[in-house]
Amino acid sequence: MSGGRLTLLTLLALGSFAANSLLCRMALGRGWIDPISYTIVRLISGALVLALLARAWRGSWRAATMLFLYAAPFSLAYVELTTGTGALIAFTAVQLTMIGASIVTGRHPRPLEWLGVGLAMSGLYLLVRPGLVAPSMVGAMMMAIAGIGWGFYSLIGRGSTDPLKDTAGNFARASVMAAGLGAIVLVVRHHGPAHGLPAGMAASLHQSWSGPGFLLAVISGAVTSALGYVVWYAALRGLSATRAALVQTAVPVIAAVGGILLLGEPATPRLAVAGGMILAGILLTIQRPRSSN
Repeated sequence: MSGGRLTLLTLLALGSFAANSLLCRMALGRGWIDPISYTIVRLISGALVLALLARAWRGSWRAATMLFLYAAPFSLAYVELTTGTGALIAFTAVQLTMIGASIVTGRHPRPLEWLGVGLAMSGLYLLVRPGLVAPSMVGAMMMAIAGIGWGFYSLIGRGSTDPLKDTAGNFARASVMAAGLGAIVLVVRHHGPAHGLPAGMAASLHQSWSGPGFLLAVISGAVTSALGYVVWYAALRGLSATRAALVQTAVPVIAAVGGILLLGEPATPRLAVAGGMILAGILLTIQRPRSSN
C-alpha cells in the first residue's frame, strides 16, 4: 500500500470516529434517544447498509463480539461520565490493549515510538484533565470495556483481506447481539427500575427515543460507523499495532474541533497545546524504518 493511500484511508477513518463522537454526544446529550436504543439502531442500520454493498459476508463472531463490546458500553458509559473522563479512559484502554498485544506477540516498540506514545498520552491527558472528577465506577468500567473491545477489534482487523465483506459480517453478527440486548432491556423496563446500577444509567433504560435521535443513530450506523470501519480495516493493513493505537489519540482532538465548529463549544489554549502534543507524538511514532512491520 502506498504511503499516500495509507494516509488518506487513516485520515478518513479518524474523521469517521470523531463524527461518531459528535453524533452520539448530540443525540444523548440532548435527550433525543436513550443509549441502548442508540446502540441498537446504530448497529442494525450499519448492518443493512453493508449488506447492500457487500452482498456477501465474511468476518467472524470474535470480531463481532469485540465490536459489540465497544458499541454498547460506550453509549452506556457516557450516561455517567463526563466527555473528558470517558475519552481518557477509552483511549487509554485502546492504547494499552493494542500496544500490550503487540509486545506479547514479539513486536516491541522502538525507543522513538515509546517517546511518541508518552508525548501523545500526555497531550491526551492535558486535553481531558478538566473532566477528571470522581467518575462513576460502573461508568468507568464500561468505558474501559469499550476501549478494550475497540482495541481488539482493531487488532483483528489488521488481518483482514476483504474489509468490506469482513465489516459487513461483523456488523450483521453484532446486530444479533444488539437485538438480544434490546430484548433484555424490554424485560427490565417491564419489571420496573433496574437495581444495582447508578441512578442516571438506570433511568436511561426507561427513556424513549425521538425522530432526531433515531436519525442521528442511523447516520452514525450507516455512514460514519459502517463505511468508516471499512476504511479503517483497509488502513490497518498498512499500520503496525503501535501506530494504529497511537493515531487514534488524534480522535479526541478532531472531535473537540468539530464541537467548536458545529456545536458551539469553546476554544481554549489548552486544546491547542494538547493537540500539538498529540500530533507531535504521532509524527514521532510513524518515523520508522521502511523494513519495519
